[in-house]
Amino acid sequence: MDIDKIYSILELEFNSNKLVHSEFVDFMENVKDPYLVLICCILSLRTNDKTTIGATKRMLKLAKTPLEMVKINPDKLTEAIYPVGFYKNKANQIIELSKEIIEKYDGKTPDTIEELTKFKGVGRKTANLVLTKGFNKPAICVDVHVHRIFNRLKYVKTKTPDETEMVLRKKLPKKYWIQINTYLVTLGQNVCKPIKPKCEICPIKELCAFGD
Repeated sequence: MDIDKIYSILELEFNSNKLVHSEFVDFMENVKDPYLVLICCILSLRTNDKTTIGATKRMLKLAKTPLEMVKINPDKLTEAIYPVGFYKNKANQIIELSKEIIEKYDGKTPDTIEELTKFKGVGRKTANLVLTKGFNKPAICVDVHVHRIFNRLKYVKTKTPDETEMVLRKKLPKKYWIQINTYLVTLGQNVCKPIKPKCEICPIKELCAFGD
């Protein structure tokens, strides 16, 4: 499989806006602060992009740093982020996480997967996204879209996103790690859907092994 050509096509499709970007995807492309990437990712878990972007903007009106966040009343934060999935738990999680960053990391978001995943409710997907978007470090954020599409391409043969990440770390050229999630999420939301993928309009259909 020509992964270089596939990446080039997806990069062009994304940058030329041929595929519709979700507002949240575009928003996250411009978030560079690791702490903000972290708390925005927490909001997005098990929540659609439209709901997440509204909640994110309301949250960031209240606080944008750990020091600001710990001063927020949990009920006020809960109200701001409603109706994201598990909004009460996420409000408490974000405040507790902010306290930990202040007390254990001198107010600075850690920059390793090992430290990030010590936070309650933070998995490898979120940790990898913090590294790529917040620190511009090579890491592979594997969500359901990345997992599904790489398996359909038959670039990997895996059963879980975590397994996909480990295979990609060995196989995918490192120069593609940071942006691959953004491109494949956009492709997955528009074309390569879980049910009834729109293969006839897929920009990489000639390079895809799905259905073979």
